[in-house]
Amino acid sequence: MPEFVQIHPNDNVAVALKDVPVGTLFYGVAAKENIPYGHKIALKTLSKNEFIIKYGFPIGHATSPISAGTWVHVHNMKTNLCGKINYSYTPKIESIPVTPTEEFMGFRRSDGKVGIRNEIWIIPTVGCVNDVAKALVRENQDLVNGTIDGLYTFPHPFGCSQTGDDHIQTRKLLVSLTKHPNAGAVLVLSLGCENLTQEQFLKELGPYDARRIHFLTCQEVEDEMQIGRKHLKELAEFAGSFHRERCLSSELVIGLKCGGSDGLSGITANPMVGRFSDLLVSQGGSTILTEVPEMFGAEELLLNRCINETVFHKAVDMINGFKNYFLQHHEVVYENPSPGNKKGGITTLEDKSCGCVQKGGTAPIVDVIDYGDTVTKKGLNMLYGPGNDLVSATALTAAGAHMLLFTTGRGTPFGSPVPTVKISTNTALATMKKNWIDFNAGMIADGSATINEVASNLMKLVLEIASGKETCTEEKGYREISIFKDGIVL
Repeated sequence: MPEFVQIHPNDNVAVALKDVPVGTLFYGVAAKENIPYGHKIALKTLSKNEFIIKYGFPIGHATSPISAGTWVHVHNMKTNLCGKINYSYTPKIESIPVTPTEEFMGFRRSDGKVGIRNEIWIIPTVGCVNDVAKALVRENQDLVNGTIDGLYTFPHPFGCSQTGDDHIQTRKLLVSLTKHPNAGAVLVLSLGCENLTQEQFLKELGPYDARRIHFLTCQEVEDEMQIGRKHLKELAEFAGSFHRERCLSSELVIGLKCGGSDGLSGITANPMVGRFSDLLVSQGGSTILTEVPEMFGAEELLLNRCINETVFHKAVDMINGFKNYFLQHHEVVYENPSPGNKKGGITTLEDKSCGCVQKGGTAPIVDVIDYGDTVTKKGLNMLYGPGNDLVSATALTAAGAHMLLFTTGRGTPFGSPVPTVKISTNTALATMKKNWIDFNAGMIADGSATINEVASNLMKLVLEIASGKETCTEEKGYREISIFKDGIVL
């Protein structure tokens, strides 16, 4: 296994692939100090204010002179980013060659959509009924049989005491979850006096199959557990009528996410997921890239891949809209990465963002969708949402993702409402946390497999999971949602 990797030939830093002791040689440069795994080493002497180049792109500048062979991190470099940027559309669009579709065993819904799970979901419209929803799940597990994969609910604290855009976002997101094809049937559970009224919910929902979606307002019945049981039995009968059948990979929608990133995220797991994204798009499928604050500093790598100026301007509005969100709260736009990211070797937001956006591969960006909306176009989509793991994973689910690919260098156990595939950036994490990690991209750094081989193996795993194989989070029953909020709580 090599000690360092220079990602791009124009880079003036390399990344340590393991803890490297002082004196280790790379490209004729000797390490002048111990270089931690995932961290950067200067390949040449850098003067103060000189750009640090990684991924062939400036990720910051030196705050003091840096000798060749020296550790490069927060103590001697800083971001180049400040304020807003004016963007211009200079298309650099690479077409993705069409490849044959593959198959998986999914559930064909009455509206023609495909699900990869056949579950019953209870959607609380307000936090006040969370415990009722949990009790209904706990006391009705006997209904999970035949082709029904599970009975779940997703507690949250909102649906009341919200105003303006926060109220709208909560309503949109809960309705989008209700429509998700992984749910064979849904019980929408209300209290009765909340701001998110059933009338509002129905208006947002539009036409629906009354066999698939039932409503229960707890204040309107004497015994919500008894009536809830009645609804769930009817919903289970409907959901149980679905059986797995052959479906095409072109019908899959996959969310792309990273969290607990480290210095190898942009070298192994993220670019490998990017190859997977291109492969699925080549088969006619769809992928979704979000985490807007983790595009800052690398957004131009994405913007010029927009298929036309309309999509470009939507993408610019999305990025500037998120910057305004920061500024309106008097926060520094570029206050990132996290302490864990820094410990793993990521120094600046550009460093983090250049690695993050690689999950989107090279495919053209076909659409930009708002928070709470769902994907309507085949190909690579961008989604308005934060970097926060639970919030963005929930937004990806609501956008229609059947499954999430979640890359991580440090590990995390959480799960979203849909199968959440944890992909380690390094073999050490995959070895230590077998109960969290579903797939190891660290073999790329180990030199035991090429990035294309690993991406091909990931495609096989995705099709297996789409056909019913459980992820680690599913085996443990780890599922939760978190809803994005901006304003006040009344």
